Amino acid sequence: MSKTAAAPTAAAGRSQTNWLGIANTALPLIALVALVVYFAARSSSFLTIDNLTVMSGQAGPLLLAALGATFVVTMGSIDLSVGSVALLCGAVAASVLAESSLGLWAIPIGLGLGILLGVANGVVYAYGRVPSFITTLGSLSIFAGIGLLILDGSPLPFINPDFSELAIGQIIPKVQNSGLWALIAWAVFVFVGFRTKFGLYIYAIGGDERVAELSGIRINRYKVAAFALSGLTAAAAGLLSAGQLGSGGPTLGSSFLLDSLAAIVVGGTALSGGTGGVHRTLLGVLLITILANGLNQIGVDEFTQEIIKGGVIILAVAITMVTRRGLVIK
Repeated sequence: MSKTAAAPTAAAGRSQTNWLGIANTALPLIALVALVVYFAARSSSFLTIDNLTVMSGQAGPLLLAALGATFVVTMGSIDLSVGSVALLCGAVAASVLAESSLGLWAIPIGLGLGILLGVANGVVYAYGRVPSFITTLGSLSIFAGIGLLILDGSPLPFINPDFSELAIGQIIPKVQNSGLWALIAWAVFVFVGFRTKFGLYIYAIGGDERVAELSGIRINRYKVAAFALSGLTAAAAGLLSAGQLGSGGPTLGSSFLLDSLAAIVVGGTALSGGTGGVHRTLLGVLLITILANGLNQIGVDEFTQEIIKGGVIILAVAITMVTRRGLVIK
């Protein structure tokens, strides 16, 4: 092919890539605005201060659960155990608060346990060479089973005003602390994703693991670290949820798997890895939170909501995969 013939082809490829990238960025924003307008028109209570406060509390634990998992997805893997990690760590924290005098030591205990669970996932995946889907599908069952054993299958209430205040208090009026902590964590992880070696290497592994390995990146270490981070943020989400409820219960974290995955892909992080990132996850969490809250406001039952969320995930994955194909056009 001559150079003159190749030039228009390359230009067309770049143009298509640019349009796909713009669409991947703009569509979530358009969807967010459309949802707000729709639910505000359908329900007079949707945009009230009280409901916005409620949404800040709903979004906080979900954002935390999705943050670490976003790094795992960015490197081309998946963590299906986030909900079970939240359940187990929340159950342990509730047990410490209800049955011991350790008080707020339940927080580092729960977070430390989350890191250990994440490391366990990462070691089996990276060094045992078990696919992340299979690894975390198995640990999902194991962690949930241990959590339910601790709770004996029933809620474990506790009374600790300081712990509950960390979750449902309002340092900023009309914004639940759980939302505030999650937003601070998001800002920190955005910095980590773009300004640290860890973040850059995660993108490199997701883009092409073989090339990253040949470049001298010790990919197994970073895989384990990504899963450890996912365990940490899932544990934090579990602790905040327990603080909001005043107990550890069998359903703690049950929605995190579907909702966090939906938030990640709706925000624009491709399941194939290498594109998107934690900075986009905030937008996905806002979309999922507004969708769930708005559907509740207009009286849609929870079973129909699950159908809608599943459809949203399929649509979001389809869009990001189209964008991913556009990125490799030569």
